[in-house]
Amino acid sequence: MHIRRTVTAAVTTAAVAALGLAGAVPAQAVEYSSALKIKGVQYDAPGRDSNKCSGGNTKNEYLTIKNYSKTATVNLKDYKVKDAAGNSFTFTKNHTLQPGDQVSLRGGRGTDSDAGNVAYRQNCNFIWNNDKDTIYLYKPGGARADVHSYTKSANDKDGNGYITYHG
Repeated sequence: MHIRRTVTAAVTTAAVAALGLAGAVPAQAVEYSSALKIKGVQYDAPGRDSNKCSGGNTKNEYLTIKNYSKTATVNLKDYKVKDAAGNSFTFTKNHTLQPGDQVSLRGGRGTDSDAGNVAYRQNCNFIWNNDKDTIYLYKPGGARADVHSYTKSANDKDGNGYITYHG
């Protein structure tokens, strides 16, 4: 019986591949074993981009990270966010997300707040490209928690600069 199951699994895998179904799932559809996921990104801040620390709009470019666990509380300390070019931000302070809670990681300078669900990169440069980019979220040990790629033309049909990944 054990041999038959192996053969059946191999035949099923071959049949799926023959139908062209094996490659139908995009790479970012992979679900990682992490309670934290990228909920969405405001990759293009409204208005004309200005990375001035005073009066600029980098704070209007943000990444929303949500705790999708129904029971686990997660501390963001040592989680890392990175783009395709290698620009990165590591949460160096404790920032606790209760089940269902989320945080907006904003550009610019500001005061982090657990109660306000906001953290600032303390950097006035934009991190996300306005045309296309890849967003990586890493756990403290370096394992990937989530990843999403986007292009403005393919993923932002309404042109508002915001893309939702996990609802």
